[in-house]
Amino acid sequence: MSGEAGQLAGLMAGASEADAHASAASAIVVAGARLVAAGLIAGKDGNISVRLDADLFLVTPAGVGKGRMIEGDLIRVDLNGRVVSSVGRPSTELAVHLAIYRARPDVMAVVHAHPPTATGFALAGEDFMAPLLPEIILGLGGVPLVPYAIPGSEALATNVERIVRTHDALLLANHGAVTLGSTLELALERMEILEHAARIILTARLLGRVNQLTPEQLQALHTLREAASGGGASTFAQESAR
Repeated sequence: MSGEAGQLAGLMAGASEADAHASAASAIVVAGARLVAAGLIAGKDGNISVRLDADLFLVTPAGVGKGRMIEGDLIRVDLNGRVVSSVGRPSTELAVHLAIYRARPDVMAVVHAHPPTATGFALAGEDFMAPLLPEIILGLGGVPLVPYAIPGSEALATNVERIVRTHDALLLANHGAVTLGSTLELALERMEILEHAARIILTARLLGRVNQLTPEQLQALHTLREAASGGGASTFAQESAR
């Protein structure tokens, strides 16, 4: 390749990287406002990240309300958590995000929030692994409960990494929820589905009866999910809903 051609290739690569950063930054800012508007986070809660390439990520900053962020607030980090060409301090939950990206090369975005009803189930020590709603099975694939560890700690990241390989949504005991996806939009949708499903299940419990799907109905839904996603559906516990 000639010198001029090499320079042109470098400029094009740089422009592509800048475009990817700008697109991800804009999407994260919109996502933060969407989480606040939906009541899934409050104050300075929650955090969002997007994978820019194999080992480069754009994450929300610590100590900034997600409904008030601007694109310049976002932080670029590498897979080791080192800040790259940005100022500021990344989210205190960065270790959880990076643990997910290490465990799941297919994941391009991670959302952590405190959806009130779903987090109430997490506070009660419950998961969403019983086969109750098609929306959970098709949209989430089952939601396990990650054992409690101090928020922002490596222990919490380790607990998440042990479970996330076969799940796209997690409840964090006494803390909140995490969803992930091949796009930021999908990760957001999964957070919305999780909270909506939690409200439905809580309503059924208040009415005094929760009916589980039969094994045959569950298998039919798994087949639909696998056809749509190429596999990865979780195993649901055939246990009585409490």
